[in-house]
Amino acid sequence: MKNIPAVKTEPPASPYPDAEGEKTGWGVDEQIVRVLVKLLPSLSTLQNLEFWQARLTDPMVISLVNGISLCSSLRVVVLEGNPLPEHSYHLLLSEESLIGKISLRNNRIGDEGARLMGAALSTPRSASKNLWSLNLAFNWIGDAGAAHIAQGLRLNRALLILSLSNNRIGDSGAASLATILGEFALTHEEVVERRKLLLERQSCAETVEIVHPLLDKSVQCRDGNVFLPGNTRLVSLNLSGNRITEEPLSLFLSSLQKQGEGPGLLRLCLQRNRIPPESEPYVKIKELMTLRDPLNKDRGKTGEMGAKG
Repeated sequence: MKNIPAVKTEPPASPYPDAEGEKTGWGVDEQIVRVLVKLLPSLSTLQNLEFWQARLTDPMVISLVNGISLCSSLRVVVLEGNPLPEHSYHLLLSEESLIGKISLRNNRIGDEGARLMGAALSTPRSASKNLWSLNLAFNWIGDAGAAHIAQGLRLNRALLILSLSNNRIGDSGAASLATILGEFALTHEEVVERRKLLLERQSCAETVEIVHPLLDKSVQCRDGNVFLPGNTRLVSLNLSGNRITEEPLSLFLSSLQKQGEGPGLLRLCLQRNRIPPESEPYVKIKELMTLRDPLNKDRGKTGEMGAKG
């Protein structure tokens, strides 16, 4: 298999952990980052960029974001174990970014950082268009942060895989995420933006097509509200290792059932929460996920072919 060009800052293997019981990556300084930023535009085959416990700062990340925007081949960015006090990681999720996969584990990202990321994922007027995988595992995101991420998923139609495992998300945060998977009512701001888009579409030439979730043909108006089909682009959601109880599971089950046989979530991880294994909605969710899992379907077809053979 051909190696994918990558830049990493991992240290050589060492049997001696640091004072906190973890191996620390090579620290970088602003001078190293400046050199790398100047090199990035010329690295035409670079596809991966990884910094692990490299003592990055907010100014360094901002510089990297500027350099990454000039590196047209870069598709995977891994910045793990680099806490930032000013929460600059959301800049990686800009609408213009070509990055497809971002991993930000172990960065102590809390609710404020999640708020900024949610706004970067989507607002009524903009959305991240190329990011398909976002890993926010092992951070400090709580219920408020999960609600901000859910807000960003309302109108994002690019993200396929999201991990929020091993955070501090409880029932209300989980409920926010469950709600956007099924049909939801538009906010006043979203309704206003939809009207603007409809007027813009009418004024445009017939050959120009405006693509936006707010113009979805399945939009319904009833009881004085405008309802949009839920986010069916997300196929994997990992919420394992949080503080979720049985309470929001009925919302997840209802949203998944409304998605039906069409596109939608194929993998929902809820292990290592505060959910009794015998919980009825939990059992039903696992059964539904098993039926929707494409790997299980492939195994079933293989078994059938083997039986016929």
